[in-house]
Amino acid sequence: QVQLVESGGGLVQAGGSLRLSCAASGRTLSNYAMGWFRQAPGKERDFVAAISLSGSRTYYADSVKGRFTISRDDAKNTVFLQMNSLKPEDTAVYYCAARPVRSAQTAGDYNYWGQGTQVTVSS
Repeated sequence: QVQLVESGGGLVQAGGSLRLSCAASGRTLSNYAMGWFRQAPGKERDFVAAISLSGSRTYYADSVKGRFTISRDDAKNTVFLQMNSLKPEDTAVYYCAARPVRSAQTAGDYNYWGQGTQVTVSS
């Protein structure tokens, strides 16, 4: 079992930045591909970004490409999401997720989830 805990969310003005962290325990993250998803009120959980097992490949939703960066530090058992140039439409609860080996962009493909961290972007 992998336990994931997100942190770093908060309230920020449009154009600002936040850095989300996802700390893992129970298993080493080096065995898992990781993803970030977000869910706004009344909407489905949407893919944001993913990173491969090795960290050599990253994937982004079109809506965040060029503004968000996913990275991983396996020595710290932590995955990050750097979010720049934030927009009000980025407001959501952000979740990190883990799955063995292969990267994926569909929420149903992930086995382990954190509890989420709220990001609110004011206009």
